[in-house]
Amino acid sequence: MKKGILIMLAMMLSMASAQTIKSPNGKLTLKFQLTSEGTPTYELMLGKKSVIETSRLGIEVKNGNGFTEGFEISKVDTTLVDETWQPVWGEVKEIVNNYHELAVTLTLSSEKNRYVVIRFRLFDDGLGFRYEFPLQENLNYFIISNELTEFNLAGDHKAFWMPGDYDTNEYFYTTTKLSEVDATFGVNVNEITAKTVIGKNAVQTPLMMKTADGLYINIHEAALVNYPAMNLVIDQKTFVLTSHLVPDAVGNKAYMQTPHNTPWRTVIVCERAEDILASKLILNLNEPSKIENTSWIKPTKYIGIWWEMHVGTASWSYADVRNVKLDLTDWKNLTPNGRHGATTERTKFYIDFAAKQGFDAVLIEGWNIGWEDWFGQWKEEVFDFVTPYPDFDVAELQKYAEQNGVKLIMHHETSASATNYERRMDEAYRFMKKYGYDAVKTGYVGRIIPRGEFHDGQWMVNHYVHVAKETAKNKIMLDAHEPVRPTGLHRTYPNWLACEAARGNEFNAWSQGNPPEHETILPFTRLMGGPMDYTPGIFEIKMSHYYPDRKEQVHTTLVKQLALYVTMYSPLQMAADYPENYEKHLDAFQFIKDVAVDWDDTKILEAEPGDYITIARKAKGKEEWYLGSITDENARETKIKLSFLNPKQWYVATIYADAKDAHWEKNPMAYEVKKYLVKDKTELKLKLAESGGCAISFKPASEEEVKSVKKY
Repeated sequence: MKKGILIMLAMMLSMASAQTIKSPNGKLTLKFQLTSEGTPTYELMLGKKSVIETSRLGIEVKNGNGFTEGFEISKVDTTLVDETWQPVWGEVKEIVNNYHELAVTLTLSSEKNRYVVIRFRLFDDGLGFRYEFPLQENLNYFIISNELTEFNLAGDHKAFWMPGDYDTNEYFYTTTKLSEVDATFGVNVNEITAKTVIGKNAVQTPLMMKTADGLYINIHEAALVNYPAMNLVIDQKTFVLTSHLVPDAVGNKAYMQTPHNTPWRTVIVCERAEDILASKLILNLNEPSKIENTSWIKPTKYIGIWWEMHVGTASWSYADVRNVKLDLTDWKNLTPNGRHGATTERTKFYIDFAAKQGFDAVLIEGWNIGWEDWFGQWKEEVFDFVTPYPDFDVAELQKYAEQNGVKLIMHHETSASATNYERRMDEAYRFMKKYGYDAVKTGYVGRIIPRGEFHDGQWMVNHYVHVAKETAKNKIMLDAHEPVRPTGLHRTYPNWLACEAARGNEFNAWSQGNPPEHETILPFTRLMGGPMDYTPGIFEIKMSHYYPDRKEQVHTTLVKQLALYVTMYSPLQMAADYPENYEKHLDAFQFIKDVAVDWDDTKILEAEPGDYITIARKAKGKEEWYLGSITDENARETKIKLSFLNPKQWYVATIYADAKDAHWEKNPMAYEVKKYLVKDKTELKLKLAESGGCAISFKPASEEEVKSVKKY
């Protein structure tokens, strides 16, 4: 009896004391503890360095006592997981999922023994944790009014941030200390159509930071399902970041029904910037694929009728009219404006170019009725997604594309009317399948309908996932524009190939553009959650080429546009410029033709957020490597060892480099192409112009090439 009492006493003391686990390699330490008030807290250490100091956890509930204090630890479970899985597509062929898990069950005896599980997974490169509300007798439905999750940082870190916002992630990034963040500039960014800035000290995730002693920290979330997106509010004196959830139309944050989990809150921490980019923590926290047969999902390289509308030489709309109604207007009797881009003739030209140059598909925007009268209007029914304009012959183009071995990509601009899209979705997807489309690009430009909802609230998060599920049922691949920022759900729904969800290349055509550092920050921020359809490959850099009085331009060199195909990962890559512009530079265009969109291996060779990135990737199923190197507004020289190459093989390296006098603003289209014989012992010296780049293909050399090509 005495022995049993001692064992029970030891267990009770263990439940009351701090719970500590270490990462599999022993470098990271997580500590969980209740305060004297019964409030849950956690800490995260890397060796002796504090990453997250004592930070509280908790959930506030509307019209009732929440999950914030008064807890007792009723159960503690730990486990170690070490497994390997293969993604349907991705940056690497295999992914290691190795973590130490701590699951703490917390009970509120004062609330009829309601309980919540806080589950932590500690990887070698960071932490994921979430709140879990199991099915239980005294907790069925509840409304979350606030989430109190904190990230108590150890100092005033350098941060790469954009304004916290409920509706958009299309701002450029700002680099300051946390104490210097001032997000109010977002209110005056008029080039963004729908924005809801939270406040001066609110920022979005993913938030990238660098500490004074050289640690790299990234805060985001994983597996965002049936819950609003998380922003972060900064206490600019204590450097405590507190979660701020996107509300719904009546001010509530989330509607919960047990069993229900929140998304994972993620903290990736590394001593090298390169390891941040290599992390697979967010993917590992998402569920495996829910699609059993994935053979129809194909990474795709495409061109499309798109850039000419952003430049302004063509229009999405067929006529120059306003106040037209979807169910009343006789579209065939409208007077065409003569600038409509998505015509049968123009689409055939793109199909011919795609077939000749070996591209998989052609995207056509502006093919369907409705574009005349929606932009800036809060209209419910703008598009029906099945009625083409009179000058776009769907059936003829289906046959023409099939004859040329080219797929067509559907475009569904919803005008942010998600209710209208959901009503018409089944018919729209049947129409797609009838005419041979197996991929769709969706868009959500404008203020959301249901009115009062935001792009990143729970209602719309559920909508985006619903679209992913419905397209999967119809064996349709998905590319979503203007959605909530990704959180790794492409593992669960691998038909969801890419998203925009950030400031894309099109901003360079008609606004102040994207600053030269923009593409060196995106991989550390937006791309942490998943691939981006950034639409690279613009060769005609200055808009004055089309209109002499235009001052806008792409803020890169031509070669940097090539390098983006490697540094900005996506299984869905667009050659975004006019075919006519590529035909003037076929030697440079060869890299876009050659570069893969699916990979067996990826090596992050060097990286520093806001400054530079160099990445090498091995093409899926081939002994070919591709390298991309980019820099910010500063010219750069770097040496790259080719140790990633097969030591038994000679390769022909085709180097696409900025010319000596290249400059993103003064001389952006100056480049040179050279070929050398290289192997794994070779060290290349790369020279990058201001906002420039370097792109290299490595292909196995034939016996003749070994004899004839000059060695580097």
